[in-house]
Amino acid sequence: MNLNSISAFQDNYIWVLNDEQGKCIIVDPGEAEPVLKALETNQWTPEAILLTHHHNDHVGGVKELVKKYPDLVVYGPEETQDKGTNRVVREGDKVNILKYEFSVIATPGHTLGHICFYCAPYLFCGDTLFSGGCGRLFEGTARNMFDSFQKLNKLPAETLICCAHEYTLSNIKFSLSILPSDDELNRYCRKVKELRAKNQSTLPSSLENERKINLFLRTHDIDLKDKIKEETNLQQPHQIFAWLRTKKDTF
Repeated sequence: MNLNSISAFQDNYIWVLNDEQGKCIIVDPGEAEPVLKALETNQWTPEAILLTHHHNDHVGGVKELVKKYPDLVVYGPEETQDKGTNRVVREGDKVNILKYEFSVIATPGHTLGHICFYCAPYLFCGDTLFSGGCGRLFEGTARNMFDSFQKLNKLPAETLICCAHEYTLSNIKFSLSILPSDDELNRYCRKVKELRAKNQSTLPSSLENERKINLFLRTHDIDLKDKIKEETNLQQPHQIFAWLRTKKDTF
């Protein structure tokens, strides 16, 4: 399938997968207008909507889209039932749409019921895993999010990280405040700055790349541990993850 992104709000991305016949799947439509415009422009016919969690910038356009396309199946976690979901899915479920199978992965942290959808090579991870960062902990704990990251990190290296926000540059700037001399971080920062200067998207990233530049996936890293020793004695990976998240909250 072909992957497309639709810009929404200030920095959101609504993802759309379409096949050669013009049928498509919409992920996290926070608002309906740009989606309806894209459907008309590209002559796409929506078959389903996938929702990762209940925040309005991910679900705000659902009801209007369903009103326009009454046969749409809306898959989402239990926390999205009052947002338009008509097919609740949970950890381990398989969703079959347009001959493609999506695996549902529970990733609590940002919200308690947050899920991701994986259909190789695409991972639609909402506000869990960002390029160079992780989502804020509005409902879950740092340990919840750490465990969610470990689960996603088991996916193949070529997995494409289709997250929902253009946060990459700010995430990399934060990471460089922790490890200013890191070669991979500096390399990626240059690349991201070039893309953003041209108003181009930094997404999707790959899991292979994230393993190099995302400190939240590098909690076993000896350089990171040595840096943290300057402030704290925390050494367990989940403790380092929590320390990083707290630092990012005030960055």
